[in-house]
Amino acid sequence: MGDPELVQFGAITVIVLIILFYGGTFFVSTRIAKKRENADGYMTAGNKIGFGISAASMTATWIWASSMYASATSGYTYGISGPIHYGLWGALMILFIYPFGKRIRQVAPRAHTLAEVMFARHGRSSQLMLAGSNVVGSVISLMSNFIAGGALVALLSPFTFLQGVFAVAGGVLLYTLWSGFRASVLTDVMQVMAMLGAVAVIVPAIFLAADFPTAFTAGADNLTAQQSSFFSSEAFLHQGAPYIAAVLAYAIGNQTIAQRLFAVRQDLIKKTFITATVGYGAMVIGVGMLGVLALYLGLEPMGGDPNNLIPQMAASYLPAALLVLFFVMVIGALSSTADSDLSALSSIVMADIYGQNVAGKERANPKVMILAGRLTMILATAIAVTLASFQMNILDLLVFVGALWGALVFPVIASFYWEKVTNRAFTTAVIAALAVFIPVRFGWVPMTGVTGLISDVLAVIGVGVVLGLMAFGFFGARVAKIVGVAATLITAPFAIGSLHDYATLSASLIAYAVSTIVCAAMSWRSKQRFDFSVIKHRVGDFDPSDDALPSPGPPARAALAPDAALPHPDDDPDQQPAPAGAR
Repeated sequence: MGDPELVQFGAITVIVLIILFYGGTFFVSTRIAKKRENADGYMTAGNKIGFGISAASMTATWIWASSMYASATSGYTYGISGPIHYGLWGALMILFIYPFGKRIRQVAPRAHTLAEVMFARHGRSSQLMLAGSNVVGSVISLMSNFIAGGALVALLSPFTFLQGVFAVAGGVLLYTLWSGFRASVLTDVMQVMAMLGAVAVIVPAIFLAADFPTAFTAGADNLTAQQSSFFSSEAFLHQGAPYIAAVLAYAIGNQTIAQRLFAVRQDLIKKTFITATVGYGAMVIGVGMLGVLALYLGLEPMGGDPNNLIPQMAASYLPAALLVLFFVMVIGALSSTADSDLSALSSIVMADIYGQNVAGKERANPKVMILAGRLTMILATAIAVTLASFQMNILDLLVFVGALWGALVFPVIASFYWEKVTNRAFTTAVIAALAVFIPVRFGWVPMTGVTGLISDVLAVIGVGVVLGLMAFGFFGARVAKIVGVAATLITAPFAIGSLHDYATLSASLIAYAVSTIVCAAMSWRSKQRFDFSVIKHRVGDFDPSDDALPSPGPPARAALAPDAALPHPDDDPDQQPAPAGAR
């Protein structure tokens, strides 16, 4: 089947659309600007965002242009089950955030970043390890959204890919720089409404224009047996299973998610994340089906780049009026996540680098913090634009970053529940997991003989860890242990001997397994009995003001008690006495 002729906008039309979209979001950000910007408000909007705005923001942040593009790529690559494996597991992972999120907010109700809490819980090495991973992840996320914007502009207009990247990057930076996280959250509401409305119209319109369901009958020969199967093992092993592990890591380690967790009112966490689960699943699976349709139609991605599939389908089958709606949908999706990445990066520099490690919490200057946050946004945008010029595959980037964060998941979760976890155990576990993950992921170690067997055994343990952690969030430790052990035993006969053939999946599972084994083994011998109640006194506002909620305790630990009474576990927690009130 030949590729239909693409519809393109004129240069003036694209310029007008971009100016209207980003001009509107910038206008909203100026309306919420304050004469004296508050550092804590710039990072978390005072920890008191209501249900409607928080649910819209969480949905918009999780639904990004890369989600749409990657879901379509999954459908095009793996067939009818591809978008299900992408969208369903991604949606369920949002659901899995909230039980852990409730615990995190209980321990640190006025935190700004997870890394900041790790500083209060463990010390600098754990904090900087988590902060560093988030810097890498957010820059890659920012880059992938700029790639999506560049591909969209290049396909739908006379402008080049790089011109599109610059236009999108400049527009996002313009309005986010103004009011930080508050601008990101409030513009998310507009963006998610535009996205959901557009998907409800655009996806059915493309299917009808492509002569569905006739196209599915006529193009069945374009699919392999695995692509035609709803229960494709290839789709599950290459896409579904790695994404289950990757998205759990995104949920726990990603600062864009944590920032919204710390911003929403504490009693609204459950409602917010359940609503976002439904919104994300419906939209991403729906858009991903465009990739399946392209597969049935025998459509070849322009330039051999799967990132072009969605804009190519839209330009091939939509009339000009709906193409405008499609343009707004994708720009809204990528902007809602790009501004979240900029806000996340700025909060890491403000709270973790300057606030805790350069100035110190008691001496941090709020004006300097805000300046540092804004400079971070500018620098991050410049780096992401430079990296976007390489036009890497978005799906591969997402799975890689998620798998990389897998090394952090167990140590982070355990640090909020298990009083025996130490800074040394946390740091050693993450480094060991990364040291094993990277060679396996990139094939630096031949997976034959004993090496392949060890890899498979660790990966099978990783299956138990992932499913056990999921069960733990909802049902507690006893059920988690049963689920984890049962999953390991059931998987072992089928996986040992073959799992190492799937490098992405096995590397991700190995990262989970190694970090869990090392962290648990070292913590089990620890004499530390950490008192979680001290965290809320160590983590609080940097810039108290009238519009902030009352702090649950003194913002600085010096105001609470001498350091001897509340020791900070920074260097060698195994040798430190338990803090006052410890169990």
